[in-house]
Amino acid sequence: MSYSEKTIEQARKIKAIIFDVDGVLTDGGIVYDNAGMEFKRFNVKDGQIIKYLKRAEIYTAVITGRDSLVVRNRCEELKIDKHYHGIKNKLETYQKLKEKWQLTDEQIAYVGDDINDLPVLVRCGLSCTPSDGHYKVKEHVDLVLKSKGGEGVLRELADLVLEAQNRYEDIIKELI
Repeated sequence: MSYSEKTIEQARKIKAIIFDVDGVLTDGGIVYDNAGMEFKRFNVKDGQIIKYLKRAEIYTAVITGRDSLVVRNRCEELKIDKHYHGIKNKLETYQKLKEKWQLTDEQIAYVGDDINDLPVLVRCGLSCTPSDGHYKVKEHVDLVLKSKGGEGVLRELADLVLEAQNRYEDIIKELI
């Protein structure tokens, strides 16, 4: 996929990627069985790239409005640096993370799919939404990703950032 020079320049500055879960890491569906157990489907490509972001010294964080044990377990499994669940004010959490990591807005990419993500999306350095994100969100982001929610959204953004920062060659050398 080709990106504008502006988008590549924004991606070069990124030191943290923060993302929502439902509609980003998942397709937004929630499945319950008869016992009330919750199930979600995650794309392994999103999980795979987290370790490479860490090696490139790029922080990762989740800010999600729902509080789900399934999501907590996935965040722990992936060793996401920080994850916040049941958050009503995503901007407040974003600001705290920014201060904790001593970053500027320009150094943070954020992926969200719905209007509750807008307060962060309009402030961060590289704002993104999945291709099936809410139409009002699409009006306010820097980049509408090719992937739909749950189909490798985080991977697509991470690939862009790692490529823009010339980090992929090191990753490949390490693997072969």
